[in-house]
Amino acid sequence: MKAYQISVTAIMTAFLRAYHSTNEDPVIFHDALAYALIPEERRHQIEQGLKSALQAHDGDAGASLSSLLQTMGLPNVVSRARYTEERLEIEIQNGVKQYVILGAGLDTFAFRHQHLLKEGKLEVFEVDHPATQAFKRERLTDLGWDLPAGLHFVSTDFRQERVAEALARTPYNPRTKSLFSLLGVTMYLSPYEVYETFHSISQMAPAGSSVIFDYHTEADANLREIRRELQKMGESMQTTFDPALLNAELRRLGFDLVEDLSPAVIQERYFQDRAPVYHANENVHLAWAVIR
Repeated sequence: MKAYQISVTAIMTAFLRAYHSTNEDPVIFHDALAYALIPEERRHQIEQGLKSALQAHDGDAGASLSSLLQTMGLPNVVSRARYTEERLEIEIQNGVKQYVILGAGLDTFAFRHQHLLKEGKLEVFEVDHPATQAFKRERLTDLGWDLPAGLHFVSTDFRQERVAEALARTPYNPRTKSLFSLLGVTMYLSPYEVYETFHSISQMAPAGSSVIFDYHTEADANLREIRRELQKMGESMQTTFDPALLNAELRRLGFDLVEDLSPAVIQERYFQDRAPVYHANENVHLAWAVIR
């Protein structure tokens, strides 16, 4: 992502969450609020782009809006969001009091669950690139939304600053059990930046804190095409992981890999007999790692 460039994928991810919430049944993840964060002209551009893409495939029996959204990664977007918030609900019962959203984009958790913040059960830290975060904060001002007490915005560039350094400027408490989410991020960082991020988390959070992240493998034949399309938008995909080696890599950084959901497991958990129009993205895993 270039300096001062608003993340295109952040806007697209919010669109996919909102579209799914308001147009499809059954709903795997509810986030209708995300629509409001996308300016009307940008939403219109996205919708026109989808319409043009369908028209370009007119006559293709396999072409449909759902197949296009499948290719764009909607199943990954909604399943990773649901998995993370289900896990967070459990972890709050186990003593987690801080939720750190790395690469927050246009996340709406703090607005959908204001009661948790108002009751003092949870502090939320949204960490993201300064350009994307400025865009979101301006949008919140335009909408007139009141910011929940306990919501903290943290502007940083993962390529230039460690997560611990960024959070040191905030009320984040390094002695308090925390859950970190790193969704839609690892693939856009270099391997070094990914490992530095994990190392920073393990050094600043107490044992029992954890991180949830999704990652790509090299198993997808379409990955090369996806990389080309992202490169056009200035957001190149850089890092993939080998599932067979991931546990050892995380242990070196101070984590135990508790869950690594393969596409087959994600399919069974979230899509089997529930949303037959979609299927789990074949090159994406969901993982939960806990600090030892």
